[in-house]
Amino acid sequence: MRAVVLHEFGPAANLRYETVPDPVPGPGEVRLLVKAAGVHQIETAMREGLEIGPPLPVLPAIFGAEVAGVVEAVGPAVDDAWIGADVVTAHGRPGGYAELAVADVSSLHRIPAGLGHDAAVTMVVTGATTMGLLDIAELTSDDVVLVTSAAGGIGRLVVQFAGRLGATVIGAAGGPAKTAAVRELGADVAVDYNLPDWAGAVRDALGGRGVTVVLDGVEGDKGRAAFGLLAQGGRYITIGAASREEFRPDEAELKERGVHFTDALAILLEGQDAAADEARALTAAADGNLVPAFQAFPLSQAAEAHAALEARATTGKVILVPDAHE
Repeated sequence: MRAVVLHEFGPAANLRYETVPDPVPGPGEVRLLVKAAGVHQIETAMREGLEIGPPLPVLPAIFGAEVAGVVEAVGPAVDDAWIGADVVTAHGRPGGYAELAVADVSSLHRIPAGLGHDAAVTMVVTGATTMGLLDIAELTSDDVVLVTSAAGGIGRLVVQFAGRLGATVIGAAGGPAKTAAVRELGADVAVDYNLPDWAGAVRDALGGRGVTVVLDGVEGDKGRAAFGLLAQGGRYITIGAASREEFRPDEAELKERGVHFTDALAILLEGQDAAADEARALTAAADGNLVPAFQAFPLSQAAEAHAALEARATTGKVILVPDAHE
């Protein structure tokens, strides 16, 4: 099969599209003909060899645990009825950056009717994480919600949810195109946080109202600015650091302003019922309650996909799809 393989930690260009042996499903496993694979922000750091979360893979490695496809073979003790099923998993191996991948049958979700492989792979982790984040945030119609990285995979889903709930939604994203996309999602206020006084623009737009909740997936300087917009007694909830620059509010300032800080990502990594949230996310997308957005790259262009994600030049979830000519 054709796959994208990392032989040496380093830049995106180290991802090589080449021929490797087909994986063989073992007991309790199935083999998938991959139709779409998710690309995760943390994979770009792991590709560089940065130890910032999961253990680094043994090289050579194929990334991509998020896989949607068609079951085309089963291992021992697996019902043949799975063959031909459209499924998605968050636990593909050796990885979904390939034409074929294997997964434990217990990790599979049948893709709901009307949902494509691309949308399913967008929701299986990004959507599940969003569901867990929203459980933690406990948003209400009275909230004024500021979402950073609002044009990203999680950000777009949060903007939709909060808007449907009736909350006032401020979406912050980088550049005119992303800001326009956030506005089209229904955000009450959309700002370009690459501009120097974006926080001032938010204050002006709110006309004296304060932000009650920040859902921040960027951290760094932008997270600090977002935190500064919170009203007395507000909530600052972080779900990751796309900037790769951590921001943690000062304890004294938190106490003085009565602001509650929550590291949602840490909570989810420790105690999330991932399988249940995956199912909820897929159902929400199939029902049309949440509309996943993705930007697809051909499998052979995985290096370009990584580079674009690192440059924050993508909108929605980044996914890889089989090359059209193959």
